[in-house]
Amino acid sequence: MINFNEQIVEPDSKLSINSRGFNYGDALFETIKTSYGKLLFWEDHYFRLMASMRIMRMEIPMNFTMEFLEEQIQKTLEANQLQQASARVKLMVQRHQGGLYLPDSNSVDFIITTQAVPDDFYLLKDDFYEVDLFKDYYVSPTLLSTLKTNNKALNVVGSIYAKENNLHNCLLLNTNKHVIEALNGNVFVVKDNVIKTPPIADGCLKGIMRKQLIDIVKKMPELEVMEASISPFELQKADEIFITNVIVGIQPVTKYRKKTFKNDVSKMLLQKLNVKIRLSSTN
Repeated sequence: MINFNEQIVEPDSKLSINSRGFNYGDALFETIKTSYGKLLFWEDHYFRLMASMRIMRMEIPMNFTMEFLEEQIQKTLEANQLQQASARVKLMVQRHQGGLYLPDSNSVDFIITTQAVPDDFYLLKDDFYEVDLFKDYYVSPTLLSTLKTNNKALNVVGSIYAKENNLHNCLLLNTNKHVIEALNGNVFVVKDNVIKTPPIADGCLKGIMRKQLIDIVKKMPELEVMEASISPFELQKADEIFITNVIVGIQPVTKYRKKTFKNDVSKMLLQKLNVKIRLSSTN
């Protein structure tokens, strides 16, 4: 079952052919992990969505409070019997249909879908995981590139490229030839006691898991976190590389070209991440 503007409807319900999300990619979305009805990092997701709607000049309805949207997500979880399980929730907001590139209205619809996921907490994925650069197309280092819109042509083509080349993922470059992110998450590079991740100004996604890990590392005196541009050359010199998103948590990279990597820092951060989630669940 899905939630369309507060109405729980069948998943095969038809969206209008005039949907602006379908026609123009005029839509934003948040992917949220839930565990037994608890929305992980919900406040961060909510404020990112509100900021993104303002950047996209969408009208934020008066009732779009944190409480209202959480209630709608809970209704959808309940309708799908997922309140006692772990799930992936997709909350999409699109502008009302009407108009061409110029919309008739800045008012919005919302759609909530859910899907069960197997893991309640984040587990270390230590299987072989190989990545390479995707250099067919580049990301523009602008504010629009940092938003979770459904304009994902580059990610789709990059995912096909990865599959055709027996890769698990690809790292994307911006027009300045800096490494900015993976196809499905942010990227972190570890060298000695320094953890680097690209700055938002380079055009990477303003990731929710990225924010959690930066906050965690800042409290660890033995490590230093830097938001700084990363060159492809630095990947070859790194001790570790890992990719982050809210569904997987931390995905260590084991191979980039001829270089293989360990996962000691990934393992340590994953433990601290799960502790943070457990502590927030008891509050």
